[in-house]
Amino acid sequence: MTSTTALPTAALGNTRVGAQGYGAMGISEFYGPTDAVEARATLERALELGVTLFDTADMYGSGHNEEFVGEFVRAHRENVVLATKFGLERRADDPAYRGINNSPEYIRRAVDASLGRLGIEAIDLYYMHRKQDGVPIEETVGVMAELVAAGKVRQLGLSEVTGPELRAAHGVHPIAAVQSEWSLFSRDVERTVVPAAAELGVTFVPYAPLGRGFLSGAVTPNGELSEGDFRRRHPRFSGDNAVRNAEILAPMHAIATARGLTPAQVALAWVHARAQVHQLSVVPIPGTRSRSRVAENVAAATVTLTGDEFAALDAIAGAVSGNRNADMSFISAGRE
Repeated sequence: MTSTTALPTAALGNTRVGAQGYGAMGISEFYGPTDAVEARATLERALELGVTLFDTADMYGSGHNEEFVGEFVRAHRENVVLATKFGLERRADDPAYRGINNSPEYIRRAVDASLGRLGIEAIDLYYMHRKQDGVPIEETVGVMAELVAAGKVRQLGLSEVTGPELRAAHGVHPIAAVQSEWSLFSRDVERTVVPAAAELGVTFVPYAPLGRGFLSGAVTPNGELSEGDFRRRHPRFSGDNAVRNAEILAPMHAIATARGLTPAQVALAWVHARAQVHQLSVVPIPGTRSRSRVAENVAAATVTLTGDEFAALDAIAGAVSGNRNADMSFISAGRE
């Protein structure tokens, strides 16, 4: 295993962060029950290991995630870069409702609500979580730029956009980061978004770099997911799709065994290597609620894969069965 002990840093707009971040979504929702004490200890351990970018959103747990992460952020404010998001709207009277809202009024309400839950004066990185059809991205970013001018937000980000959308947005106000799913399972971003980010100097923040647990081995075709786990409805985790997707991971498991690595470390090392392959800053944000898992993930940031290993892994994404989301309507047209 070729690695070092220190987590490298990477550019994120006008600042630098640990080259691997932390995705907090699972603490509040989507992946079954959470041990709050262990989750807080995991945040602390991540920071100790050099992770400085912590990612949340107002819709995770309908605000609970921001409240939970906010307590941690306030305790370490000078050492943490906090990212949160707006745009995916939920309703208290309809827990199943999901809508996309990019209206100026909504954005202004959302940022103030997030600041209140987080208990901080300014959000370091504020993402548009999803783009609303019919609303020009230039208009949305124009409103976001007002938040920067008002001192409520320091840098801007976009999630799940196309390359042309990123370019249009960047023409209104500098975009520090673009966030989308990117992993051995999901490589569609390499068509237009990654080239645009590299051209513009925008950092790429891959979410679900472990395929929502499939690449790490945390989920298996025969494994039982808890009642509250959204992956029970996820196409790639269901029926024959799950069986086929497990089979195509044989090269990843072979590399892990030969190198004395875990499957998760091989998968994350592949994502980290995209920085060199595509000549842009890449900061993946795997999520976990376990201190041992966060240490395992961080160690992957300094693993170097060989050319033969890359070749063995290259075909995995093209053989995946099932859409990456149960409802693809929440993804910008042209991203898939």
